[in-house]
Amino acid sequence: MVNFMVVEANRTSKTDDDAEPFDPFSLGRRLRHLRKEQKLTLAQVAESSGVAASQLSLLENGKREAKLSTLQKIARVYGASFDDLTAPVPSRRAQLEIELDRYMNSPLAQAKGLRPVRISPRMPMDVLSSLVALHRELAHDAAERVATPEEARRANAKLRDEMRARDNYFRELEVEAGKLLKRVGHVSGPLSQHLIGEITEHLGFTLHQASDLPHSTRSVTDLRNMRIYLPTAGTGDHDPKSVLLQALGHHVLGHTPPASYGDFLRQRIETNYFAAALLMPEGPAVRFLQENKAQRKLAIEDLRDAFAVSYEAASHRFTNLATQHLGIQVHFQRVHESGTIYKAYENDGVSFPMDNLGAIEGQLVCRYWTSRQVFDVSDRFNAFDQYTETPAGTYWCTARVDRSGAGGAFSTSIGVHYRDSKWFRGRTTKQQSVSKCPDVTCCRRASPVLAQRWSAFSWPSARTHAHLLAALPPGTFPGVDDAQVYQFLDSRSDPSGD
Repeated sequence: MVNFMVVEANRTSKTDDDAEPFDPFSLGRRLRHLRKEQKLTLAQVAESSGVAASQLSLLENGKREAKLSTLQKIARVYGASFDDLTAPVPSRRAQLEIELDRYMNSPLAQAKGLRPVRISPRMPMDVLSSLVALHRELAHDAAERVATPEEARRANAKLRDEMRARDNYFRELEVEAGKLLKRVGHVSGPLSQHLIGEITEHLGFTLHQASDLPHSTRSVTDLRNMRIYLPTAGTGDHDPKSVLLQALGHHVLGHTPPASYGDFLRQRIETNYFAAALLMPEGPAVRFLQENKAQRKLAIEDLRDAFAVSYEAASHRFTNLATQHLGIQVHFQRVHESGTIYKAYENDGVSFPMDNLGAIEGQLVCRYWTSRQVFDVSDRFNAFDQYTETPAGTYWCTARVDRSGAGGAFSTSIGVHYRDSKWFRGRTTKQQSVSKCPDVTCCRRASPVLAQRWSAFSWPSARTHAHLLAALPPGTFPGVDDAQVYQFLDSRSDPSGD
């Protein structure tokens, strides 16, 4: 016998747009609608069709799959065709009932532990409407939390616009960092491990190292027991001082679980800024930079050495302070050896490549820019300086290369307009380059001779990165496995577990 219905498992694994027209609940509501139109009772239909009233009731309530022979008998009673059985239900109530049933049996509802309620004819219409609205909002919220590449790029572009409008200077974060440093008596110079320990203790936290920290995390904070877990020494890819200060930043800045990917990005920007403001305090850092500017010998590596931080951290910090305190507009790039931009910022008019959403991250930077040229330099000990003529003007840039674990080599570069190069030590460089990007003839299109020679005889195998296609895990914090974090904290809940 041909089965006229899809099984329940198929029904619950599909979205509303993909739902089968013959799922038990939807068909049941259509059968009920046809019976009501004929003004027939279940007993009358049972008598005319030979199908027991109890079976008809189960069918109308979506509790039983219907066989083709049974549906043929019922259709004859209603004078209906199979097209009538599959036609949309005109009743608004029936539509809401079908929608609620699909929501209640969806993977999302099951993952949330939401038990289905019985949908009966006696359920008030306002209750039905409210339940559907709640499930719609739950589904919408879940969709918002799934950070697709498109959503991430859009949120990042919006945040960068705000950073540019503020010259990447956040006074409120400088104030919070200053208050904390004053409490522990830090005046100038590198922030010692001892003082970081005092800051941690002052905020009420204890520090613990763990070799089994969840792989999707840099740190884990236990707010119940006021503990911060960091990876054991030498196992993390990031500066442990910065990671700890960023974790403390969430607490100091009063962050709550992010409601969207935009919130998540903003919190990361704020905690990174806060950590940098502690490691390179505004007052001492500005005085150091102003003195070097007066002597026309500004250099990122000097800021790095003065505060014992990484070159990337010093470059970021320079963008915070350069425009506000030195009157210098600036741009920053973190570029992978493949030419892909991982991080970028500008307020000096430089033209970064961007997609139609305004996102820069993920784009390929011109191969003639300093951030690309530096990869071809044999001297990796000293900074590489270069003037680059672009359609937006001539820029002086300085860059260095470092390796980031298995991620490969990255360049970190800082650039300014030609008129501001006079303040920097590397201004005397003889290195010059010309970039015509975004003109495709600059570096993105092969010469006609090469194209004619090889276009029909080449077939490269692309290195596709899965993260460019996949959504980040939809946990409270995008990219973090909530279950793994909770299991980790639970294993540490007993003090003897430390």
